Amino acid sequence: MVRLMGLFAWHLKPAAVRLYVTLAVLTILLAVMVLGALCVGTQTIHLRAVFADPTAHALFFRLRLPRVLMAAMIGASLAIVGAALQALFRNPLADPFILGVSGGGAVGAGIAIAFGIGTVVGGVPFIFLAAFCGALISVFVVYRIAKRGRAVFPGVLLLAGVVVNLIASAAVLILELFVDPARAQQILRWTAGSLDVVGFATITQTAVFLLPAWGALLALAGKLHLLAIDEETAITLGVNVKRSEMYIHLICSLLVGVSAAVGGAVGFVGLIIPHAVRLVFGEDLRIVLPGSLLLGASFLVAADTLARTVLTSAELPVGAVTALVGGPAFLWLLRRRQRYSVL
Repeated sequence: MVRLMGLFAWHLKPAAVRLYVTLAVLTILLAVMVLGALCVGTQTIHLRAVFADPTAHALFFRLRLPRVLMAAMIGASLAIVGAALQALFRNPLADPFILGVSGGGAVGAGIAIAFGIGTVVGGVPFIFLAAFCGALISVFVVYRIAKRGRAVFPGVLLLAGVVVNLIASAAVLILELFVDPARAQQILRWTAGSLDVVGFATITQTAVFLLPAWGALLALAGKLHLLAIDEETAITLGVNVKRSEMYIHLICSLLVGVSAAVGGAVGFVGLIIPHAVRLVFGEDLRIVLPGSLLLGASFLVAADTLARTVLTSAELPVGAVTALVGGPAFLWLLRRRQRYSVL
């Protein structure tokens, strides 16, 4: 009875009310973005004709719907990873792309493409395993370089991430030179970011990994909220810091690795989305994480819709669209952080 009363009291707290408002607003936004993306394209689809017209039915269920779902899953994954890394490293400029995590996943996925994208190991696509291993190695290297004792140096963190990204880019370029032209073209197109998907087989394989990882990261929101303050506070309040950091590294590497394996190098989603959520809904990680999940899905769905419709003769890489938005946002955040540090 006491536990039930405590649970009911939590639901009436301002933080819980903000969480419900956040989820409601961002869920409505996601529904609007998905509905618009399903209707808009090189060929307009009227939802009433989907079950009446065989051509519209095939276009909708074989191409349009799987692509929108893939964009939503990848956008949600990159955004929630960005929010988690910014909290873990206590650095608002942390992002899976900037910190080299995506670069490591790119190298792993590039190796898988070069040596056979269709290979399956223990029922798991080899490209998923390779991208996960690459992302995990990258986040471990960057974190170990930037951490001294219990302190993580923000400047060293960003510099190490940039260097890891450069090394990863060079490795992918070398891979392109050593494989046959067809696979080199696959790698090149993949590195620009592509959400092309046919049917629901890839969607199902991806969801098997991403959905449990989302749940695990959301379950760690309370601990991340304490780690974002400082390690001393987290330890005082009973958080096992090393174990929590290990879990977060593994989960973030899995999310980035799988996202990179199926969607290519899509950058800056994990940087700008958590900032937008914090700006509108507050700093509480228990709100920022699920809010980033939903807003990240909406953002990448919108970016992909723009990428495939802005030109009539060609399709833009979705990574280019997110970079055009995220690059200036990163420079603005960097400038803002520099100004505040001087003051």
